[in-house]
Amino acid sequence: MRRLFGSVRARATLGATVVVAIALVAAGTAVLLSLWSNLSGQAGTQAERTARAVATQLSGGAGYDRLSLDNDDQPVQIVDGSKRLVAASKDLERISGTGTDAVRVQPAQPGRGDDDDDDGDDDALRTGAIGEEVDFSDGSATIDGDTADYRFAAVEVSVRDKGTLTVYAGAPLAAEQSAVRTALTVMLIGLPLLLVVVAGVTWLVTRRALRPVEGIRREMAAITASEDLARRVPVPDAHDEVARLARTTNETLAALEASVERQRRFVADASHELRSPIASLRTQLEVGAAHPGLLDVGGAVEDTVRLQRLAADLLLLARLDAGEGPGEARFDLGALVREETAQRTGVTVTAESVEVAGSRGQLARVLANLLDNAHRHARSRVAVTLRAEDGWAVLGVADDGAGVPPDERERIFERFVRLDDARSRDDGGAGLGLAIARDVALRHGGTLTVREAPEGGALFELRLPVP
Repeated sequence: MRRLFGSVRARATLGATVVVAIALVAAGTAVLLSLWSNLSGQAGTQAERTARAVATQLSGGAGYDRLSLDNDDQPVQIVDGSKRLVAASKDLERISGTGTDAVRVQPAQPGRGDDDDDDGDDDALRTGAIGEEVDFSDGSATIDGDTADYRFAAVEVSVRDKGTLTVYAGAPLAAEQSAVRTALTVMLIGLPLLLVVVAGVTWLVTRRALRPVEGIRREMAAITASEDLARRVPVPDAHDEVARLARTTNETLAALEASVERQRRFVADASHELRSPIASLRTQLEVGAAHPGLLDVGGAVEDTVRLQRLAADLLLLARLDAGEGPGEARFDLGALVREETAQRTGVTVTAESVEVAGSRGQLARVLANLLDNAHRHARSRVAVTLRAEDGWAVLGVADDGAGVPPDERERIFERFVRLDDARSRDDGGAGLGLAIARDVALRHGGTLTVREAPEGGALFELRLPVP
């Protein structure tokens, strides 16, 4: 059971069926109540009409024995002010729901006269008035052995010499009850059939709607099993949520494929970069172990420093890729620029005091990488400027070297990219400095771009938001 209702299709079908069932039950109940109210109102109108007809006869002076009370399906009672039955239908055997359950005329109390003889002259003298208000009630009656439910109407009439009389007249509810039972039967038969139709249609519609989702699921399962990130899920020929899901899934797969490929290249390039200094250091140590006098201590130290820097770069890139935040510390970027350039020769500095927020250590690394890159390509001079401009701290590092070709100005920020393939690895870096600098700039909410410097070389411009 849990597995059955674990599917979206089953839950959608069950939910739609339950909602429709609740709506149909509520609507059916309202229809039955309205039908019963209307039909019982009609029966009440019929009972009122009969009661007023009898009351009219009483108000006209007719005696009890001259009243038209012998309707086969309409019981009538007449009760005086002391709740005594003074007249009733001839074949009435039992009654309930009226002012009294008596069915036989009760004798008058001593000292009271009804004056209901057959003297026409006396009857003609009697006049009365019929009340406007009508009281309704439900009950039952047995007439000539047949018991049925009735709607009773009570009408008061004032008659001279008789006082205030109440006429109870009933109208049968058999037709109304039959109509309600018929409607209920139709609903009880039609409701399950309609629910079956709703469930079937919902099942088919959801199956058709979710078929593309199942195709996406199967393809994702195949991609997971094969580890082939070049595959893509099928996109339905539609403009609905499922099609958007498929397109988003393919975009995610493309991003994941690019990330994995970038990670593979990163590992391969890192291994390649580490192999050269390690091999050089091993060779020097082996020569030194066999011939201590031939040990190149300076070269070994240089290779060790290069390994240390490369390991630090790789560690920083790993931390940046892991989402390490820059922090919210505030410091003077101008003071950092003057501090980093103090020990370097051939550098001119024009730096204002501009406060920025972030990691002082990471931004110092950016500045050092930009300065190392500028020194590596400059002919004679490197210029560093820092100014505040429209809410930004703008740091520029320019050299008077050959510059960067326009079509290579984005590629140089990729990892392990070096444009000068002819230079030796000892003279150049590993191709990580500019990549680290841009990643740090982006983490700080800024940008790092390169363009042509006024002196003809390269101008690297770092923009950081001023808090």
